[in-house]
Amino acid sequence: MICSEAALQRLEYPRLRALLAGQTQSEPGYLQAEQLLPFSDQAVVEKALTEVDEAAQWLLDGQAPSLGGCWDLSPLLKLVQAEGSLIGGEDLLKIAQSLRVMEDCRLWFKSSPQQPLLCQLATGMTALPELQRRLQDSIGSRGELLDSASFELGDLRYQIRQSRSRIKQQLDQLLSGDHSSNLFQERLITIRNNRYVVPLKSDCRGQVKGFVQDESASGQTLYIEPSQVLEGNNRLQQLAREEQREERRILLQLAGLVRRDSAVLDKNQTLLGQIDLRFAAARLSRNYAGCRPELVDESIIELKQVRHPLLMEVEGRFDLSAAVAVDILLKDGCQALVISGPNTGGKSVALKTLGLLLLMVRSGLHIPCHPESRFHLYRHLYVDIGDEQSIEESLSTFSGHLLKVREILEKADAETLVLLDEAGTGTDPAEGSALVQAVLDQLCQQGAKVLLTTHLGQLKHFADGHAAIENAAVDFDPETLAPTYRLRYGIPGASSALTTAKRLGLPDPVIQRAVQYLGAEEHDHSVLLTRLNERQQQLDQELSLVKQSRIEADIAQQLRKRQLNQIKGKKQEILTRATRQAEELITATEARMKTLRKRQPGSVSPQQAIADRQELTVAREELTPFKPKQKKVGVVPEELKVGEIVQVFSLGIEAQVERLHGESVELRVGSKWMRQPLNALEQFKPRRFVVPTNKSESVSRTVIERQISTRLKLIGQRVDEALAHLERFIDDALLHNLQQVEIIHGAGEGILRRAVREHLAGESAVTAFYAAPADQGGENITIAELSGQ
Repeated sequence: MICSEAALQRLEYPRLRALLAGQTQSEPGYLQAEQLLPFSDQAVVEKALTEVDEAAQWLLDGQAPSLGGCWDLSPLLKLVQAEGSLIGGEDLLKIAQSLRVMEDCRLWFKSSPQQPLLCQLATGMTALPELQRRLQDSIGSRGELLDSASFELGDLRYQIRQSRSRIKQQLDQLLSGDHSSNLFQERLITIRNNRYVVPLKSDCRGQVKGFVQDESASGQTLYIEPSQVLEGNNRLQQLAREEQREERRILLQLAGLVRRDSAVLDKNQTLLGQIDLRFAAARLSRNYAGCRPELVDESIIELKQVRHPLLMEVEGRFDLSAAVAVDILLKDGCQALVISGPNTGGKSVALKTLGLLLLMVRSGLHIPCHPESRFHLYRHLYVDIGDEQSIEESLSTFSGHLLKVREILEKADAETLVLLDEAGTGTDPAEGSALVQAVLDQLCQQGAKVLLTTHLGQLKHFADGHAAIENAAVDFDPETLAPTYRLRYGIPGASSALTTAKRLGLPDPVIQRAVQYLGAEEHDHSVLLTRLNERQQQLDQELSLVKQSRIEADIAQQLRKRQLNQIKGKKQEILTRATRQAEELITATEARMKTLRKRQPGSVSPQQAIADRQELTVAREELTPFKPKQKKVGVVPEELKVGEIVQVFSLGIEAQVERLHGESVELRVGSKWMRQPLNALEQFKPRRFVVPTNKSESVSRTVIERQISTRLKLIGQRVDEALAHLERFIDDALLHNLQQVEIIHGAGEGILRRAVREHLAGESAVTAFYAAPADQGGENITIAELSGQ
């Protein structure tokens, strides 16, 4: 056990368990939450925390198994262990309902195996199909035995229904007869002593043959069993007794099945309760914005923005603003933290918060803190909070604290966290301070971590001069002097008893007289501490503003960088688009001039044609600075071999080396030949060569090329590149005697389409061209008909 039961009570751990139990869905989960205690084994703690992490992730995804309707079966399982014991129908119904919930839970996790630890718990549950089927067939929704519980029971109940029906028919005939209508009080069939009777007027006694089973309180009505139904009632009584014997036999049989599977039922119930507990912990964590802190081996405490979970609970709901976030820090090298400051400032709350959070983590629960928090999982927790006075044991408050301190000194080690509230009080301040200093020295030597609160000035001075002990003060508002419940590290806090008394409404004459009794030196000391805290607050606020300004400046700088990059990107995009449009316009103009010359031969002199061509070349060269620069990926070849495959950089195609001519190379691309300079080529690394193919493969390739040569795709190409490809494509089509071809140029801005059609208009071999039908591409495709010459 990490701490005593009294420590759990002091830290209000039972109240936390009650909140956790309120988040469960099943009785087993509720009981496990009510009985939850901190784990001693760290491996068990980390496993429980991981299971809560998995449950929290499922809740975040909007998923969770339905565990409601599972009952605590432990009392029933103990009761049924005796041979020959019976279980009532309502209890069997609870077992049947619990079996359904367990099976649904097992199947739910089987279909969602992404969270391994919780799935492992669910798969540990064993299915009990025989027991579940028997209970389902035997027990109704109200806990009654069904006719289907056994064939004999169903048959007996059928006979009972038939007997009742016959008896009622006989009594109806008797009541409705003309000669006997005046004999009966009313036309009613009822039951007395488990036998069917009719209400006969007392004046008519003897007029109806039968047996009187009862009479009314007034004596005016006799409930008589007519002789006609005597045999039927006797038969009905016999069938009822046989039914009871059959029901008892069935209940004994079902109890035997439960007894046989009791160990499995108990195990399944425990596993389901554990799953329910983990999901309850995840819901509780979501309510108070909890998370899993980092557990470290070093003896440190770095809990950031922690809140006391019980302070956030208001009328059954959690309100994060109801508790102030505080940093609790005992870093490496700091063995003890002495918290001082005014009353009602939050010193004791800080102690209780740390103690309760350690218990929560030890119990496998998330804590309300910043995700970057980390601390050591101490194995022992000792708490001295509140009044230890005991009249029965003749202990004063101070004596009770001393006994507690003695126990702590006997057992404290490096795995111990000690919380001391108002240390050194209850006796002479000087002696109390000296005693607490000695205790702190001893605990530091034993390696324990200590958090204590005090009002004693001597302890504050002691902490200031001790290397392993640090001062901290509860913060307050310098204007209103109201506490902010935060901790300020590095300086002690003034107790400000007089300030607190004034704030709480004590008369001014009393306050002034107390100042006189205090003395100038003590008063000045208290004022100095107050001013130091005010100055520290101002410095902290200024530092916070500087940090915030720096963050904002970094964000603004990053924003400016992104905007600048976007502007550069847009500029390059505009230049690229304008350059492409200009090239397309020049190419289209060149094609138009070529077409006009073909239509009107001799209209332009050779000198004029050369001048026009030079003007177009100059215009294209003026666009060169605006073209986007392409980066070569491969290596410029220094040595090439015939049959080697290279990349033509400007065209973005692969070609085969056929002949070498010094600084230029003759290449073959498919059935086309071209000549390119060496610096326009890229050599693959490692080098690639043509794989020799047999004749059949060559023939097959030729057939494929002929099959695909009826269509030319120019989408995405510049006008000059597209027209060059188009000219070679028309030549190939004529060589293969094709009568019709398709040119796919797309829509875009229409520049490429106009250039293609203007080029086709200048080709003498093109007899006609037109847009494809709408269902085959429309204006995106131009169909050209060839003369075949």
